[in-house]
Amino acid sequence: MSLTFLVTGGAGFIGSAVVRELIGKTDHRVINVDKLTYAGNLESLPSFVTDSERYRFYRADIGDRQTMARILDETQPDIVMHLAAESHVDRSIDGPSAFIETNIVGTYQLLESVRGYWQALAELDASRARRFRFHHVSTDEVYGDLEPEEPAFSETHAYAPSSPYAASKASADHLVRAWRRTYGLPTLVTNCSNNYGPYHFPEKLIPLMILNAIAGKSLPVYGDGLQVRDWLFVEDHARALIHVATRGEVGETYNIGGCNEVCNIDVVRTVCQLLEALKPEKPEGVARYADLITHVTDRPGHDTRYAIDASKLDRELGWRPRETFDSGLRKTVAWYLENPQWWQRIQDQRYRGERLGLSASGPSLPGPASRDEAGAP
Repeated sequence: MSLTFLVTGGAGFIGSAVVRELIGKTDHRVINVDKLTYAGNLESLPSFVTDSERYRFYRADIGDRQTMARILDETQPDIVMHLAAESHVDRSIDGPSAFIETNIVGTYQLLESVRGYWQALAELDASRARRFRFHHVSTDEVYGDLEPEEPAFSETHAYAPSSPYAASKASADHLVRAWRRTYGLPTLVTNCSNNYGPYHFPEKLIPLMILNAIAGKSLPVYGDGLQVRDWLFVEDHARALIHVATRGEVGETYNIGGCNEVCNIDVVRTVCQLLEALKPEKPEGVARYADLITHVTDRPGHDTRYAIDASKLDRELGWRPRETFDSGLRKTVAWYLENPQWWQRIQDQRYRGERLGLSASGPSLPGPASRDEAGAP
């Protein structure tokens, strides 16, 4: 059955991967709602997406309830997949207010807009209302961190967020579950591990290391670099999100992981090794890419280890990641080497000035507009 997905934050890292997967690999329709803040980039959506009759774009704010109500009424989605969020931990430490406003207040406003739409839908078409889903996309950082010997996070793990970012996402998770229990809104929640892959905003660890290395700049690693993360290829995550949205049980939570626990310093070393093979011509004065690695003061509250137990998703819905860390990272490094026009326009800020006037890919409604996710967990 062809469905209509409304994706918030669909010009961000994970959101754009979902949109590309939906348009390129399914028959579903996509409504992309994004505020186009600093990490929202419509250039992450190729022409096969923007030229499709199944795709529409709205520049709008999830926190603008009136505008979101209009979009919902006009587009009549079957699934709302909520990815719009502020997501960079360092930015949340430097300026937490935007994270509170977008991730908590914005999610509340969106829930209320969606609740009104769903209740009206139930009066008009009970069968469509029963099919409707609100899918909230969250992060493993809500669980806090783990000691090396502790088992991976399961869906029942207690929340213990460490950063303002993680706390804001934990708050949003609680709101979504409360709207399910109090109002009956048919919700799903997913918590994912660290994403990586093509179109990742250059401030994030892996693209930052790639681009700094090929420019001959230092590769800064926090502390000893022994912090462990479970790495999930973004296209695997996009497939998992669609799988959960269309097959998941209402009211359930599903953890999505890549089954790839790697410490940060090893991630950086592996990027250097791949660059030695894929781009042996180095900047002047650089003998080995690994020589650029430097250790810098650790950030406050830096979590030691994240690890996701995704066995429930495998057991109940039959989903597993396709990419290993080695295969996904090789694809990622190759993509950045092959697509300098994408990241160079971000580095020199050109895309920011041009995108605000873009209207060719769909309607643009007035009003402040939704912060897109930058990709992290």
